[in-house]
Amino acid sequence: MEGKSRNALLFFSFTIFLYLSTTSSIPLHYQTLVLNPLPSQPILSDFESENVTASDATETDPTESTFFVQLHHIDALSLNKTPQELFSLRLHRDASRVKALSSLAASAAAAGGFAAGGFSSSVISGLAQGSGEYFTRIGVGTPPKYVYMVLDTGSDIVWIQCAPCKKCYSQSDPVFDPRKSSSFAGIACGSPLCRRLDSAGCNTRKQTCMYQVSYGDGSFTYGEFSTETLTFRGTRVGRVALGCGHDNEGLFVGAAGLLGLGRGKLSFPSQTGRRFKRKFSYCLVDRSASSRPSSVVFGDSAISRTARFTPLISNPKLDTFYYVELLGISVGGTRVPGITASLFKLDQTGNGGVIIDSGTSVTRLTRPAYTALRDAFRVRATNLKRAPDFSLFDTCFDLSGKTEVKVPTVVLHFRGADVSLPASNFLIPVDSEGAFALHLRVQ
Repeated sequence: MEGKSRNALLFFSFTIFLYLSTTSSIPLHYQTLVLNPLPSQPILSDFESENVTASDATETDPTESTFFVQLHHIDALSLNKTPQELFSLRLHRDASRVKALSSLAASAAAAGGFAAGGFSSSVISGLAQGSGEYFTRIGVGTPPKYVYMVLDTGSDIVWIQCAPCKKCYSQSDPVFDPRKSSSFAGIACGSPLCRRLDSAGCNTRKQTCMYQVSYGDGSFTYGEFSTETLTFRGTRVGRVALGCGHDNEGLFVGAAGLLGLGRGKLSFPSQTGRRFKRKFSYCLVDRSASSRPSSVVFGDSAISRTARFTPLISNPKLDTFYYVELLGISVGGTRVPGITASLFKLDQTGNGGVIIDSGTSVTRLTRPAYTALRDAFRVRATNLKRAPDFSLFDTCFDLSGKTEVKVPTVVLHFRGADVSLPASNFLIPVDSEGAFALHLRVQ
């Protein structure tokens, strides 16, 4: 895909979902980067109450509801790893995820799309790659049993490991037992919900719907398709269709399952959108920052009063991903020549486009855009001492012995809104010796 600008997908990992913050009307040429080392392994905090009973929780009002949950990075489940090891694992997960997402999008375009209204059995989740990057703790069932769930904007179906397990991978909490939940209910084989599944089956003895989702690396989850109540910080959301997996295999890490936040009709936002007025947003803060937790917010509070919007673009061949329209990029206060909207266009065959993805760490650009941006950044960063390439990064700097430096600004120009990236988002530490790299690469 590298040589075909029209066919290249772009993945952006910074926080930009449903709305974008504004930037100054006066273009800035440089900003200060405070130099921080590679973050150590995050520590899990008890950020969700596990003492909520069915009577304490509040059922959401279909016409008015706002609720939120805090997010933790997947590194917190990687025990006894050094900062360098965590960084290396993150790059490995990222490469696997981007390869799989690109393959899915290309397959959809080549095949003319998947069945309308359903999800594909080849859909790729971050969890299947040992990733997903961010997870939260929510209650499942009545009374709620709290478990870690990966949040993934690149997947649709919601699923959780269930007892009895034919085969289940190791998770941090006890496996959910639907027999101990008063709100668990199977879905009939002939129901509209069951027909939305791309890979649906039927338990002829119980006449209940069965689901299966297979992932790009051979991982899969299989079990009953059912409805259950989910609890978010004391707010109950009832009758959520989810997979109750009795056979789950693959490169999963710690979490009990996945909360799909994609655009498909079986995702959590699509199923329950009317309950929170079809509004949600997420904010992913620096993993090393302890004062402000990352979060996902559903409802009116998801939208800031100062928000500016950029339209979401629909892929006619694949409804899972969130696409936006990128018009250009500025470095050091000047638009980069050669980076135009045509490089990022999503065409009617489903090729191209810019995807915002919660589980992708490294921003990736088609080769012409990346080369132009990289060269413009190098020209304006002559005050920084160059360092050898590191892993997949070809623009690195030796900033050892310094506490802060001036770096060129980078602004992304979307339809209707500009996003000025904090320096710490695009120039990151890659070792413990003071080497920093431009956090971009060719897709």
